[in-house]
Amino acid sequence: MSTLRFAATGALATLDVTARRALFERSTTSDDAVRERTRDVLARVRRDGDGALRAFAREFDGATLEQLEVPRAAWDAALAALDPALRRALERAAANVRRVHEAFRPVAQEVTTADGAVIGRRPDALNRVGVYAPGGRATYPSSLLMGAIPARVAGVREVIVCSPPDASGAPSAVLLAAAAIAGVDRVFAVGGAGAVAAMAYGTTSIPAVDRIVGPGNAYVAEAKLQVSGVVGIDSPAGPSELLVIADATATPAVVAREMLAQAEHDPVAAVVLVTDSATLADAVRRELDARVDAEPRAAVIRAAFAARGAILTVPSLVDAVEFANAWAAEHLLLAVGPAVEARVLAELRGAGTVFVGETASVAFGDYMSGANHVLPTGGLARIWSGLSTLDFVRWTTWQRIDRQTAQRLASDVHTFATAEGLPAHAAAARQWEGAR
Repeated sequence: MSTLRFAATGALATLDVTARRALFERSTTSDDAVRERTRDVLARVRRDGDGALRAFAREFDGATLEQLEVPRAAWDAALAALDPALRRALERAAANVRRVHEAFRPVAQEVTTADGAVIGRRPDALNRVGVYAPGGRATYPSSLLMGAIPARVAGVREVIVCSPPDASGAPSAVLLAAAAIAGVDRVFAVGGAGAVAAMAYGTTSIPAVDRIVGPGNAYVAEAKLQVSGVVGIDSPAGPSELLVIADATATPAVVAREMLAQAEHDPVAAVVLVTDSATLADAVRRELDARVDAEPRAAVIRAAFAARGAILTVPSLVDAVEFANAWAAEHLLLAVGPAVEARVLAELRGAGTVFVGETASVAFGDYMSGANHVLPTGGLARIWSGLSTLDFVRWTTWQRIDRQTAQRLASDVHTFATAEGLPAHAAAARQWEGAR
């Protein structure tokens, strides 16, 4: 008898409407109280600027700030004092992130149409980007690297970082060290929804940015949504998600470890196994039962499985893929035999990142592989992609239409514009008809 409770188990086809809805409803939207409180914070920062940010630092972080900006000397000192092993890991991760994102950097292109028009498109880097780096109970230097380095690779002119201060008045030392490694321009000891407001609207100390990226708590996520009308943001983010697609060739202990790793993030993390092997499903469940009590975050893991965990069986991997594309997971681990691996991967359309093969632990992607770990959640991987250099450019499009091409286009454009009731448009095109 299992000691773990799951939100859903058994055959996927037998889930009733209520259970299926609960499995799919992973909205990243916040409740009314969070929305209203966030709205107040944004309004206060917009009105009072640095004064509001200092007041929030006293209220939420227990910090009295002489200045909001952290001097560069403090970053250098943090980097110099960093544990050598951790520094090596951060520098290795930074190098991998840089290499991967340089390889996928967007490039300018031109195309000539059949009529002779030349259409071009060029990626232009944003002027200034803000990276939010959580602090307090959760400190993620890896996320700082994931936000700042692709911006640098894309050619962003200025990259700033906002992160909550501790009682000393500065962000954690490891975040300051990561900022130095990532090569950002400025760091501010400001956190929460107030930091988002400052980067969106600008204050005396903190310049307004073109895009804000990086994870945060419910208030940070809500603040990014509320300012998205005036500044770009990355994809809306919520609790961590993992979908494992596995067949009988998968190793139960490996699958169990991956599920435990993602469930430890948050009591409402969503962790689901879908397999065409009932034998594997039973074995994974036994492994989870055997391992959970030894986990330091066992209480969090148990809560996550009970709220949004599932072990489901399907008749075939085709059904697993259909489920995966609808569920649209943040992380998808594909643990299937080599004979079908490529075919299944080719059919997957709705995941933030696919980890191919059971040796491709999601933990490697979180820290070291170089692919970005800032990914859409809540089913939004159907329409959003993971953070990349594409998020840090805008596109300039140009059109070259010479006299001969204008002659070829004029008659049809005149007809089009006339049909739409725009006679001046029609005349502007018609003037080139027959021109020499």
